[in-house]
Amino acid sequence: MKVLIITYYWPPAGGPGVQRWLKFVKYLGDFDIEPVVYTVRDPNYTLHDDALKNDIPDGIEVLSEPIWEPNNFLSLFGKKSKKTSAGFLNPNPSFFDKIMQYIRANYFIPDARKFWIKPSVKTLSSYLKNSDIDAIITTGPPHSLHLIGLQLKEKLNIKWIADFRDPWTDIDYFHQLPMTASTKKKHEALEHEVLKNADTVLVVGKTMKTNFEKFASNIKVITNGFDTVHSTQEVRLDTKFSMVHIGLMNADRNHIMLWEVLQELCLENSDFKEDLQLRFVGSLASEVKNAIHSHLLDDHCEFIDYVPHHEVAKHQQSAQVLLLPVNQVPSAKGIITGKIFEYVQADRPILAIAPSDGDLAEIIRKTATGIVVGFNDAKTLKEVIQKMYLDFREKKLGVASKNIEQYHRKQLTKELVSVINELVG
Repeated sequence: MKVLIITYYWPPAGGPGVQRWLKFVKYLGDFDIEPVVYTVRDPNYTLHDDALKNDIPDGIEVLSEPIWEPNNFLSLFGKKSKKTSAGFLNPNPSFFDKIMQYIRANYFIPDARKFWIKPSVKTLSSYLKNSDIDAIITTGPPHSLHLIGLQLKEKLNIKWIADFRDPWTDIDYFHQLPMTASTKKKHEALEHEVLKNADTVLVVGKTMKTNFEKFASNIKVITNGFDTVHSTQEVRLDTKFSMVHIGLMNADRNHIMLWEVLQELCLENSDFKEDLQLRFVGSLASEVKNAIHSHLLDDHCEFIDYVPHHEVAKHQQSAQVLLLPVNQVPSAKGIITGKIFEYVQADRPILAIAPSDGDLAEIIRKTATGIVVGFNDAKTLKEVIQKMYLDFREKKLGVASKNIEQYHRKQLTKELVSVINELVG
């Protein structure tokens, strides 16, 4: 059986967007399914990780089509535009920045990759007519790729799976974009059309499934996960009480109560102040750095820029505590950050600030890998950190995780194969 996977992110792309389908492709051959990948030619990715090419199985057919990206043009106007493309909205935009944000939000629907739809449909229509592909799979964001799938479905009546790594109109930053009411309606209409016409819809969590069930019936949950870590280096626990965060920390993840609690504990306990170490591996919004500075925590911080994915594991495994702040947005209950599964594998205690009844909290409880504290529960947060610190001082800080193998990438690929087999018959 052969499937065509249409993805914007593919090595050498770095960051979380590339992981899901790179790992599925890595293991699909073990279940007698041959993947063909269609992606962009000579892309301008914000993050690069050449080491991820090692996960691509030998002999995989990779098709590509050039893309014109307006972000490349807009980024010529200064560093602020480039910062926005890396995952942040400028909190204090200039007049020109406001115009650029408005144009992005209202003229590039559903996103700036819309100009890839027409040439991709043309290229793939010809390819599919002369191939033995059994099904196509589109993965978003960017959600323009689902419109490629929609048009191919309409033209060729081929089996189509639409995979949502993140929601569309419920995505965490959607409420921040300066959209007009008519633009929002266009997004909603396109989202509903994709959900209605896809043969199968894949999502990464239960809340997203519940939200989509109003528009689609055949929805399957396949979470993200972790892959086997091969390391030749011995990893030792940090000697300091290290609280480590991996990845992007934007303004919505800037929980002021965390910095307030840490400042209080430093003032109240000189040993805690001496032992505390905060390590951030990845990009931080200016709001986060400003909050850290205003709470007098700069001397406790270590900032590390983006590192290749294979180096992330050592930072996770050496941490005393893994920090996991979830975006404080209306859709927070359904947010499952990709890093949670690698945190689970690291076998270090997770401290999450998130909805206690959310999808992420359920994963942490079922795997017994940490503690979840609600967004506004400063009292509990302080008690939890104090308890973790006491266990650290007594050299007994750790976890007894369970049921984590269900999140291994190979096991998840097995679930995907069942979905494909059910669809194709």
